[in-house]
Amino acid sequence: MNPVLVFFALAAIVLTATILVDRIALLKRIGTAALSILIALVLSNLGVIPGVSPVYDFLVGQGVLAGIVLVLLNVNLTTVRDAGTPMIVAFVIACVASMVGTVIMASILHSSIGSETWKLAGQFTATYIGGGMNFAAVGRELGTRSDLFSAGIAADVMVTAFWLVACLTIPEFFSRRRGPVETPRAQAAVAADESRPALDILLGSSGRPMTLTDFAGLATITFGTMAVAELLTTVWPVMPRVLWITTIALVLAQVPLVRKFSGGVVIGNFLMLLFLASNGAKSVVSLIVEVGPAVFFFAAGNVAIHGIIIFGLGLALRIDPDVLSIASQSTVGGPTTAMALAGSRRRSDLILPGVISGLMGYALGNYAGIAIAHVVRGIVGG
Repeated sequence: MNPVLVFFALAAIVLTATILVDRIALLKRIGTAALSILIALVLSNLGVIPGVSPVYDFLVGQGVLAGIVLVLLNVNLTTVRDAGTPMIVAFVIACVASMVGTVIMASILHSSIGSETWKLAGQFTATYIGGGMNFAAVGRELGTRSDLFSAGIAADVMVTAFWLVACLTIPEFFSRRRGPVETPRAQAAVAADESRPALDILLGSSGRPMTLTDFAGLATITFGTMAVAELLTTVWPVMPRVLWITTIALVLAQVPLVRKFSGGVVIGNFLMLLFLASNGAKSVVSLIVEVGPAVFFFAAGNVAIHGIIIFGLGLALRIDPDVLSIASQSTVGGPTTAMALAGSRRRSDLILPGVISGLMGYALGNYAGIAIAHVVRGIVGG
């Protein structure tokens, strides 16, 4: 299919998902990101859109790197305290749980997956701490072979969708409080929070109109960050380019002048949604059969171990089950699904904490993914 038509299809999928989530209450439980993936997955498996395209290669390469920069430019580290101690503790447990799950499953399945198990381990760690964008960035950095990469995406999409449903229902078995908690006071607190940098990124609003100066500034910062990261990788190749990009973007995000540029939240979010939709399009279920079901078992086992640890340890520490569920979803599914989950659980008080946790997952996922990849390589070889 002509690349222009593929771009059109992906943009139309994102637009459709956005409109449906805005207008249908039931779909708010799923969120725009998950719905974009599911629509693209269905269309791809029906043969309406291709499972392979140069467009997907661009989005998984330069497109995802630009998206990472624009998303991370909105991570103000001083807002971490706004998430609150319970959410921060739950987030840390979720991150550790994802890393433990990866190491265990890689040790079990490395003989079935092969010599690149360590690369896939890095990708699953990255995605189950920071979402699909990190899966792609780490995989590109490690050079995961294409068939394993695509099968990993397909497995991740299916497992993430299942885990969203699980996170919707698990708290019902443990919650001590019943009925709506979306009190007028909680709603007013969210509405009155004018800073809301983390929340705005998911609502598709930059807070004020975007000007040509804003666009030029963001483009300069984005391309400059990518160029400098490539130069630094050449000078000091020990540190992968994706980690340079992550580090530079996080440093720049703390500069007040950089945060004044409007529109980055919208552009970064749109790139992220395009990328996630392309993931759905590449998730041809037959790929898992071709490569082998071990890749699916890797993802499923990873998330299952993650769930056992976060809910087991979290409940033992008497953390609210809704907090545990949203923290888990902020790592496995990212901030968009964390927000959708908080809304569907009628916990408006947990929307912003969940989003902040998700954004921190974006920031940490690449570091953790690269680190765990090399840990697994040392354990199973490769």
